[in-house]
Amino acid sequence: MALPALQPIHQKRIWERFNGRDSAGKIAEVIDQLKKEDYRFHMEGGSWTTHIPWFRGCENVLGPMGKVSSLFHEKMLKKKIATSDSRYRKALFALLCSQVSDHRYWRNGIWTD
Repeated sequence: MALPALQPIHQKRIWERFNGRDSAGKIAEVIDQLKKEDYRFHMEGGSWTTHIPWFRGCENVLGPMGKVSSLFHEKMLKKKIATSDSRYRKALFALLCSQVSDHRYWRNGIWTD
């Protein structure tokens, strides 16, 4: 399954400075540095409620999403599964489907539990 290349505006600038093997703290540093260099750079928005950042009030959902994403990455690195491998792509697809932005609309309850 071939997924189209897609990334938010300015995201490329993060990956140009961030090595995939860097720590999570490093990516936060890169983002802070980009914000200081360019006032237009931000990680907010992307919601139909453009006046409310998509992540505000959703920490109870986003924290676990971040953890499972990290675990996914660690397990795939340990097993040395290539990103082109169909097992990797199917697992990534399932992970991404589980992390859709529906949490923004549903908030707490069955979905987030």
